[in-house]
Order: sequence, then structure tokens, then C-alpha cells
Amino acid sequence: MRAGRQLLAGLALTAGLLTGAVPPTAAVAAEPAEPAGTRAAPPAEPAGTRAADTYSWKNVRIDGGGFVPGIVFNRTEKNLAYARTDIGGAYRWEPSTKTWTPLLDAVDWDHWGHTGVIGLASDSVDPDRVYAAVGTYTNDWDPGNGAVLRSADRGATWQRTDLPFKLGGNMPGRGMGERLAIDPHRNSVLYLGAPSGKGLWRSTDSGATWSQVTAFPNPGNHQENPSDTSGYGSDNQGIVWVTFDESTGTAGAATRTVYVGVADKENAVYRSTDAGATWTRLPGQPTGYLAHKGVLDTESGHLYLAYSDKGGPYDGGKGRVWRYATATGTWTDISPVAEADTFYGFSGLTIDRQRPGTVMVSGYSAWWPDTQIFRSTDSGGTWTKAWDYTSYPSRTNRYTMDVSSVPWLTWGANPSPPEQSPKLGWMTEAMEIDPFDSDRMMYGTGATVYGTENLGQWDAGGTFTIKPMVRGLEETAVNDLVSPASGAPLLSALGDIGGFRHTDLTKVPSMMFTSPNFTSTTSLDHAETDPNRVVRAGSVDSGPRIAFSSDNGATWSPGVDPSGVTGGGTVAAAADGSRYVWSPDGTGVHSGTAAGSAWTASTGIPAGAVVESDRVDPRTFYGFKSGTFYVSRDGGLSFTAKATGLPAKGNVRFKAVPGAAGDIWLAGGARDATYGLWHSTDAGASFTRVGGVEQADTIGFGKAAPGATYPALYSSAKVGGVRGIFRSTDAGASWVRINDDAHQWGWTGAAITGDPRIYGRVYVSTNGRGIVYGDTAGTGGGTEPPPQPSGACAVTYRITNQWQGGFQADVTLKNTGTAAWNGWALSWDFAGGQTVGQMWNATPAQSGRSVTARNAGWNGAVVPGASASFGFTGSWSGTNPAPTAFTVGGAPCSVA
Repeated sequence: MRAGRQLLAGLALTAGLLTGAVPPTAAVAAEPAEPAGTRAAPPAEPAGTRAADTYSWKNVRIDGGGFVPGIVFNRTEKNLAYARTDIGGAYRWEPSTKTWTPLLDAVDWDHWGHTGVIGLASDSVDPDRVYAAVGTYTNDWDPGNGAVLRSADRGATWQRTDLPFKLGGNMPGRGMGERLAIDPHRNSVLYLGAPSGKGLWRSTDSGATWSQVTAFPNPGNHQENPSDTSGYGSDNQGIVWVTFDESTGTAGAATRTVYVGVADKENAVYRSTDAGATWTRLPGQPTGYLAHKGVLDTESGHLYLAYSDKGGPYDGGKGRVWRYATATGTWTDISPVAEADTFYGFSGLTIDRQRPGTVMVSGYSAWWPDTQIFRSTDSGGTWTKAWDYTSYPSRTNRYTMDVSSVPWLTWGANPSPPEQSPKLGWMTEAMEIDPFDSDRMMYGTGATVYGTENLGQWDAGGTFTIKPMVRGLEETAVNDLVSPASGAPLLSALGDIGGFRHTDLTKVPSMMFTSPNFTSTTSLDHAETDPNRVVRAGSVDSGPRIAFSSDNGATWSPGVDPSGVTGGGTVAAAADGSRYVWSPDGTGVHSGTAAGSAWTASTGIPAGAVVESDRVDPRTFYGFKSGTFYVSRDGGLSFTAKATGLPAKGNVRFKAVPGAAGDIWLAGGARDATYGLWHSTDAGASFTRVGGVEQADTIGFGKAAPGATYPALYSSAKVGGVRGIFRSTDAGASWVRINDDAHQWGWTGAAITGDPRIYGRVYVSTNGRGIVYGDTAGTGGGTEPPPQPSGACAVTYRITNQWQGGFQADVTLKNTGTAAWNGWALSWDFAGGQTVGQMWNATPAQSGRSVTARNAGWNGAVVPGASASFGFTGSWSGTNPAPTAFTVGGAPCSVA
């Protein structure tokens, strides 16, 4: 995650489950706050409201999307591994399906900060036990303290011990670690390195209680930016890792020798030789750098350390790698390159437990042209690189990248050498060789988990294959959601990776929104009566911050920014797509035509107002700021203040009801001020507070319930003293909770929408767990009629991107006959033996060389003269010729 993806004071946000059965998710039993060192039994869980329907919850598949700073393998049980994320919880690896299961979905609204995981430890003595140190920010952006969660069933359920200080899963330095460690001989003993000058902490009762290790002499002193008045960059990064020397203990007795890494460039490593009773600075150690990682190979007695001049995960200009001989106290600089040649720091560090002397390290901050990974098989005496230059800018790789399962990882880029697409990675601070399998390695990046299962090819002189190993791990922060009445069922606005057009919720989209690529999309809207017209606004390092689509978000064209724009803000499309109103950061509200090339400053409305459109009248737009509602009747050129007395503090979101002019719902507020849900039926002239809803943060509409005419309402709200996701089928007269205590996902206050085509379906935004969608029992869209054979067709087949062993193709199928199609199936043969990978907007089937693509549920109806389009990624070897013949229902098509 970027530093900008921050949840401020639990209110302001800038920044998976597999299809089928929902895996078990964790219930978190809270223990009351007590002085450190005391113990109390957990209280009974509070009773929640009963759901009106049985809902099943899944993720809209994106696969990844955020920073994975930690991967932990259990040392005694094969295939038991965990991953931690900076804002999206923790996950457990499922070896049978090669997927990740989320473990912290039970984190509730009041403890949203506990979705940030700064440390994770898997117990090698009792592999059923796992621990997580949680908390997102150490400054006041997160009002709560950190906690240590402990589980005796591999994360299925948890107990929580609150700490008397904050933890920072999304703070600078979060890729260092692991800060949480279990004594390998006496597993009731754990250590936790704290930030903010709070020192080193220890538990002797399996994480139930914690006390500060007062004998530890150095709480750290490194700050990313001492002048940052927000407290984010100026926080002391503290104690950053703990490593045990397991050769100095016996089963049941505390390990004698423990090493601790401290964020202090002059005093980075400390050691205890008496089980933590006393501590000394390790003599002779290098200075001038921070020790990001410390990994001990007990077979050789070598402690390996990866150093950087910065705390990461973005910064780092110089770095070194050192080896410490624990038996002799000798320090050896084993850096893979000369100090003068580094422009990055080292962080990712792992050893091969099956092959002593094999060590790997990453240059985590080598943003351009690519990250670098180094490997040694002689304890750092000599090194080889994952890639190197032949004759600059040409390079040769020891690996091949296969991202066909997550094709958007190319970012739609076509860079000039020496850059390549997809990249080997960035922010590569988590890197682990499987302790039971020398061929398997996983490493985290700023957007995914990559891995290989034939790493041994590195040393054999061949090439090893790197693929995403991320399915089930969904880590996007969601800013806005749109579910149009036609076209793709969902469009999303996301932090860090922009957003997607989701044509199939169960499949990874082929590409994020491009042309332009926003680092984060802040707002998204479509024309209610013409869903092909879509607008999005967002953040970008340079270039326009607004873009327009005329094909339901499939392709985009950049707009032009008014003077002074610094960020995306909010944007609204007229009901018919004839005009747009934009309230960007840095300047005031503006109104413009469909082309988005000319803007006129709006009058009567303050800068920074949230804007939306009426969903019936194309000339009516609405705005809100600081407790006042504004209305425009002239396409956004001028606004008039209307209703007042609405929430003047906190975030407020509002929407107009499709098909009902002037019908508006408004949600928002703050705990210490006005907070709730309001309804207007007179275009914002007046609002009535909805009784029984104590708090509400989002509002959305979906298909009406059977027998009803008014859309179903959905909200992330507090009703009857219970926080949850609620639905109303009677225009807000009554509400039922549709989620449960196992499915809460922390903070869900950014966006919500129902599906206008499927009653009961709701899409929920999270801050780090991606887009979650729920269906009532017995729903889920039904089945589509089978495609009917038809002919009179024309096909355009175009290869849009090709790389070594892979390619991407777009296909357009046109109905050139006189009768409408009610479903279609397009068939062809691959002369080169190519294989289809991921397909979007259609469902593939392949047998040998023969391929058939069947329509998706929403694009089967094709009238004469109209077209349907789909695309796919595939693999090839030798040649990749385009097919020369296509058929629909056995009838041949002409080929363009």
C-alpha cells in the first residue's frame, strides 16, 4: 500500500474468498484492557442482530492489489504458511488448492485498525498455534491501541490481548521484521518489538499477557521524516525483528541466545545470552545502516543481515549485506555488489534450510528498471543475479514471468528497455524459501505474491518460472462502486491500482482502467439512462485526473483538468451523459460537456463539496458540504443552498434513487456530532431523518424485493445498537442485518451498492479486503439460456500484446444476419497449438487445438448489426498464428 492509503481517525479513507463455499473465518474474542502483565478471562461476545436471510459472501476476484510485507513458513509442518498485509489482514496458505484463506474477516468496525498486521508468528512446537500483532497506525489516525491476537486453530478463531500502545501495520518500516517471534524451545515465550519508543515486550503465557523487557537498552530512534507533524513519518520505527539461536536451547527450556534488530543506524543489533535477562550491543557491527532483517542459519552458525539506509518500503538509496559468525564474533561484508553501485537498500532475506549456505536477498527499493534478487550457494562468498545486462539496455533473465492468471500485473505497459513488463517486482521485502522444499519460494511485492516451484533451475543454469501465488488474497482499498443496469455488472474505483470493469465476478479482470492509469481512483459514475457513458476521477503523478468512456468502461479517453487541480475529488454524470460536474481537489466545482475538454466554474457551491447527479433529470445535480445541501437545475453551472442542519462533521455520502426524480438518501456524520441517515423526496429542499438508524456511512440501491416497487436499500450502518451491513425492502421503514459477526471486514464506510439486476445482491467496499459481495440463499443470478446456433457473422481477431511464451488477443463478433441472437458460441482452431488462459466477457472451452467461446450472461443478446467483444490471454511456443476460420453454431463467419 502507498502511504496515502490511510484511514484517518477511522473516518476518512484514501486507501478472498474463492467462489463456492465460504471457508471458515475467524471469530475474535476480546479480552478487556488490563495493565500489562495481568491476565483476565475473555468476556462473552456481544449479541448481534439476526440476519433476515442467510447470506453467502465472496470476493469479487482481483487477486492481490496491495503490499504483502511478510510471509512466514512453519518450521516443523510442511505446507503451513501465512502471509500478512499492511491493511488487509492475514491469510493462511491452502496447499491443496494453492490459495489463501482470509483469517481476520471478523475484525469489527470499532477495531478496524486491527486489519493492519505488523508481525506474524507460526508456532513450530504446536503448529496449530499462530499469533498476529495488529494495529494500523501509531499516530492519531487510528484511535485505538494495538493488540496481539492468538489462535489455537490456525486462525479459525482468535483471542485478543489489547496492548497499552499502538502498532503500525501501515507505517513506515512495516516491511522489516518479523517483529513477533516465538521461542522455538519454550513456545509459551514470545517477544514483540514495539514502535514509538515503547521498547521490547515479552509474554511468558502464550501471548495472553505482555510485559516490557525493561532490561532492553535501546527502543530505537530512526524516523522516516522527523519534521512530519502528522506523526506518520516522524514515528520512531522502534524494535524491528527478533531471531532466536535455536542451537542454544533444549525442549521446554527458554532459548539462551536471542538477537534483536533495532531501528538505530549506529546500534542496530543486540544480543542476549541468558534468555533475555540481560542485553548487549553486538560488538564490531557495521554502522550507518538499518538492519531490515536478521536470519540465522544454525547449521553454519551464520547470522545474515540485510541493511538499508532507510526504513522502507518505498525509500532506500544504499544498502549492504553482512554475515556474522556466532561462534567467533567475526563480521564479513558479503554484499552482492559494491556499495558505490547500490542505489537501493537490501531487505528481503531468506536461507535454504535444506541446503546450508544458500542465501538470497532482494534489493527491495530498486524501482527502476526493476527489483533485483541475488542468490549465493556459498554463504555469500559469491552471488548471481536474477537478471543482468548483456549490452545495455538489453538484459537477460534467469526467470520467465507467467502472469496469465492475473494479467493486469502488466499494468498495460509497453516499456522501453531495460524495463520489462511485467516487472520482477517492487517493494520486495518479504521473501521466503520453503523450509521443506528448496524449489519453492514466495515473495511479496507492492501488488501481489509471486512464487516459483522450480527455483533449483537458478543454480542448474536453466530458467525458473515465476507466477502469481495470490489467489484468495484480496488486498484492495475500495473508494467507489457502480453497478449499472446494463453492461458489466460492476465497475470499481480502487486505491493504488485504479479500478476495474468486472464482467465476471468470479474471474480476474484482464486489465485495470488505463488511458490514463490512475494511481488511485477516487470517484466513479455512469449516466443512468446510458450506462455506456462512464466517468472517473483520481490521482496521478502527472497528466489529467479525469477520464471518460463511451463503452461502459471498456476503453477510456483522458479529459482536461481545470487550472489548479491536484487530485480526483468527486465526479457526477448527468442522467443522459450530456454533462458532467466535477469537484476536484485543489480548485472549485466545475461543469463540463460530455467531451470533458472545456470546464466552467460552478457558482453558489463551495470548493470541496461532494457532488452527485439526479438519476432522472439530466439538468439536475446535487452537492453537499459542511451540513448544507446544494442543488443545481442548469447542469451544474450554478447551485443554490437548500437544506441545512445535516451532518457538519465527518464524512457524508449521498445518492439519488434511479427512476425517481428528486429522491435522495444521505448518510454520514461523526460519533461526537450529528450522525445518521436522511431522506429527501423534494430534490434536497428538505430532509427527514430516518428513525432507528443511529449511524450510517454509506447508502446504495439494488433491485426491488419480489412484490415491491421501491429499490432495496443497503447501508453500512449501526441499527439497534449493532454495527453491520443492513438492507431495507420497504423504503427505510425497517432494516435487517445481512452480514454476521464472522464477516465484518473492519471498516466498510466508503461505498456500497446493490445490483439492479439481481435482488439481494450487494457489493461492499472494504479498506484492504477488496470488494466483497453477498447473495441471499437461492439467488446469485440464476442461469443463462444456452447459446442458440446462428450464422451470418463476421469476426475480427487481433493480437494486442505478445511476449515470450504468452500473448493477449481481442475478438469482436458481429451479427451480420437479419435475426437477433439469444446467446452465441464462437469456435475456431489454433494452428500453432496455442492454449487459452484467462478469458473475459466470454467463457472458454478448449479440447486440443479446438476452442469455443460462449457468451457471458449479460452479452448473449446481439441484434442484427450489433457486435459482442471478448478477450483472452494465452500461451504459445514456436509460432502464434491467428486463426483463419471461425464458426457460430457450425456456420462459417467472414474474417476481417
